[in-house]
Amino acid sequence: MTDQQGENKLDENKLIAERRAKLESLREQGGVAFPNSFRPADKAADLQADFGVKTKEELEQLARPTSIAGRVIRNRGAFIVVQDSSGTIQLYVTKDARPFAKSLDLGDIVGVSGALHKSGKGDLYVQMDAYQLITKALRPLPDKFHGLADQEMRYRQRYVDLIVNPEVRDTFIIRSKVVDFIRGYLNGSGYLEVETPMLQTIPGGAVARPFVTHHNALDIEMYMRIAPELYLKRLVVGGLERVYEINRNFRNEGLSTRHNPEFTMLEFYQAYADFNDLMDLTEDMLRKLSQQVLGTTEITNTVKDANGEVQSEITFDFAKPFVRLSVFDSILSYNPDINAEDLSDEQGARKIATDLGIPLKDIWGLGKVQIEIFEKTVEHRLEQPTFITRYPTEVSPLARRNDEDPFVTDRFEFFVGGREIANGFSELNDAEDQAARFKQQVAEKDAGDDEAMHFDADYIRALEYGMPPTAGEGIGIDRLVMLLTDSPSIRDVLLFPHMRPE
Repeated sequence: MTDQQGENKLDENKLIAERRAKLESLREQGGVAFPNSFRPADKAADLQADFGVKTKEELEQLARPTSIAGRVIRNRGAFIVVQDSSGTIQLYVTKDARPFAKSLDLGDIVGVSGALHKSGKGDLYVQMDAYQLITKALRPLPDKFHGLADQEMRYRQRYVDLIVNPEVRDTFIIRSKVVDFIRGYLNGSGYLEVETPMLQTIPGGAVARPFVTHHNALDIEMYMRIAPELYLKRLVVGGLERVYEINRNFRNEGLSTRHNPEFTMLEFYQAYADFNDLMDLTEDMLRKLSQQVLGTTEITNTVKDANGEVQSEITFDFAKPFVRLSVFDSILSYNPDINAEDLSDEQGARKIATDLGIPLKDIWGLGKVQIEIFEKTVEHRLEQPTFITRYPTEVSPLARRNDEDPFVTDRFEFFVGGREIANGFSELNDAEDQAARFKQQVAEKDAGDDEAMHFDADYIRALEYGMPPTAGEGIGIDRLVMLLTDSPSIRDVLLFPHMRPE
C-alpha cells in the first residue's frame, strides 16, 4: 500500500465513523433507520422526457405533483442531484428542508415529493415539499475527480461501479435487451425454449475441460455442464423439432479478455435444416438485433490507450451480406505464400505449421494441423462479419460429414472483429459414425488430452432411435455483447466476473 493509499484509507475510515454516528443519532431520536414505506410514482428519465420541453411558466401553471426516490450523487446547497435506475434529476432544497439536506451524505437514498419546476438555466427540479431518508449509506462513494478508476476494483465492487459509471449500467441494459430480442426472434420463428441439466454424469457437447464435483446422496462424480448440445438433440429425437436454450456453461480453462470459466450461450436446433439455413437465420437475426437494440446496423469498436484515449476504430457493417469462406480457402486468401498443394498434404501442412512456430502433436492429423494454421494466421484478421465453413472432420466430432468431401464437415464458425461469435453445423445423425468419433475422442483423452470428449452411450442410444436431419448452433452471448457495446474484455459484460479472492 502506498502512502497515498494509506491516507485515503484513513480518510475513508473517518468518514465511515461519521456516517455511523449519524445513523446512531437517528436511532436514538426514535426514527425508523431504514424505512420501507415510500413508494415513488415517477422516474427521472420519464420526467425529463415528458416535461423537459415545457417552459418554466408552463410548469408553474401545471403544478404537477411528483414523487421520486434516488441516491444523492451531488449536494450543491440549494440543489441536490439524485440518481435512480433511469437517470438523474435535481431536487430544490426549500427553507424547511435545509436541515435535512445538510444532514445528507453522498450515497444516501432519499424519497422526495413536491411540485415539478424548471430553473432559470432550464433544468428540471422537484421541490422538496416532503422528504424522507430511506437508506443511510455508511461508506462514501468514490469522489467525482478520481472515481472508481481501478479496473480490478470495478469488477470486484460492481455495485459501486454501477452507481458511479452510468455507461456501465448502459452496457448491462443492452445485454438484457439482446437476450430479450433473441428470445422474441426465436419464439416468433417457431422455437420452443427448454431447460436441460447443468449437473451431468458425462460432460459432452463441446471439446473442453469440465469442472468436477461430487453428488453426496448418489455418491457419484458429476460435472458442471460444458454445453447443453447432446441433451437438446435428444429432444429433437423426441419430436421437439425446434428447441433453444439460453444457458450457463462452465469450462475449467484459463482466464483472458475473451474467456471466463462461467459464461452464457444460446444454443438452438432445427430439424429438417442444414448449416446453410442457420447461416441465413444468423445473418438475419443479428442484422435485426443490431437495428432494434442499437438503432443502427453499423457497429463501431475502438482501441484505447491506458488513459482511455481512442487510438483507432473500426466499423462493422451488419447491413451488407456476410462473407462466406471455407477454412482451406481462408488460409490461402490470408497467406499468399502458402500454396494449396502443400496445405492439402499432411507433411506439407506440418512444415507450414512448424515454420510458423506452431507446436504440433504426433497424434494430430491433417485437419487439426490446418486448424492450427488457421487460428495462427487467419482468425484474428477476420474483421467484417464472416462465416468460415467446411471445418475438418477431425476437429468436428459432432458435425455431419460433407457428402461430396468427407474430409470436411458441414460446419461454420462466425467471426466479427477477429472474435468467434458463433459455431454451427449440420448435425451428425448417423449413430455408427457418431460412436466411431466418440471412440476417437476417447483415444485422444487417453493420450493426455484433458479437453477430449467422453463416450456417451445414452446419446448413441438416442440416435439409434432416429434423429431427423438437423442443424444446430451456439452463439456466445458474452462475446456478442462485447461486440455490440465496444467492450474490450469479457469482464466488462459480466456483472460479477470471476476473480482471485482478495
